Amino acid sequence: MPWLFFDSHAHEKTAAYLAELLISQPIQKEFHMSRFSSLPSHATVMDVFKLSPELTNPILDYHEVLLRGPSPLSIAERELIAAYVSGVNNCGFCHGAHTATAEACGIGKGLVKEFLADINHPELSEKMRPILSYVRKLTEVPSSITVEDVAAVFNAGWNEQALHHAIHVCALFNFMNRLVEGHGIEALSPVISEQLGRQLRDQGYAQFKAP
Repeated sequence: MPWLFFDSHAHEKTAAYLAELLISQPIQKEFHMSRFSSLPSHATVMDVFKLSPELTNPILDYHEVLLRGPSPLSIAERELIAAYVSGVNNCGFCHGAHTATAEACGIGKGLVKEFLADINHPELSEKMRPILSYVRKLTEVPSSITVEDVAAVFNAGWNEQALHHAIHVCALFNFMNRLVEGHGIEALSPVISEQLGRQLRDQGYAQFKAP
């Protein structure tokens, strides 16, 4: 996908498609009103993006490069980190959307939830376990990271670039979780999350950029 170039017609179709899905499906999270009078009562993340394209378009470029660009971490692994961090933060929208995206990219259905409950889950590879342990610790108590945590990642076979990218994904979704929750964005239904996950797998993030 030539994501460096904005297609306004494609953006309008994407926005309309998501709006139709969001209206047609039930909300799975207890309803809470939008925190801004400029947003609709059932605001979506698209509505938040439209408030300030000059701020959110660069963030979407960052998503595209970080989550779809070259990396020692696969796309599925990066989406797993995104979903995992969002689950640690209990961010319903991001956790649901990126769990679905991780699953669309090859992570086993239901495993993200199980990994959150048990870092020693037998389906979690020995290579990914220290990465998820690291980003959980970085999310919950950032100053508690130790040289032993770093060594565990390297001893599992990752290089410095892999850890660098994992830290970026962790930081990005700590930011996004707060952007979403701060604006009162509700969790999507499983049906919409799955559709959005497939869309993100196939088209990436730049599709959501506004003019």
